[in-house]
Amino acid sequence: MESRYLQKYFGTCLTKGLAEVARIRPVDPIEYLALWIYKYKENVTMEELRQKEMAELERERELALIQQEMMERLKAEELMFQQQQLALQLELEMQEKERQRIEELQKAQEQLEEDAAADSGKTLAEISDRYGAPNLSRVEELDEPMLSDVALNIDQDL
Repeated sequence: MESRYLQKYFGTCLTKGLAEVARIRPVDPIEYLALWIYKYKENVTMEELRQKEMAELERERELALIQQEMMERLKAEELMFQQQQLALQLELEMQEKERQRIEELQKAQEQLEEDAAADSGKTLAEISDRYGAPNLSRVEELDEPMLSDVALNIDQDL
């Protein structure tokens, strides 16, 4: 039982310390071993502290990576949102331009219809501002068979 306790708490420390005393062979081996054990304890404590700091730094690094990934995702999402907004704005502008173009075409069509209605009963002299224009009324032409239609009928008769 006592040997387990000694082995657990002093085993490594005493083994290394005694090996160091045997290697160095100091004048006062007991004092040297005592100082060596104090230094050993200090080194072990510093190593444990360093390990804790390393573990803490690793956790902080992981957290920083997670935050960086989140920021990148947020930036990507914001960029995608801006692109969607821009696409929507362009679509609305195009629809507005198309609506304006259609309105302009309708106004032009209405104006042409009004001009055609106003000009339909006028004579050439009334439409023209030139002196001496003939005062002829409009004549509507009826569809007459075209030469190609006549030629087709002749070919069929032969």
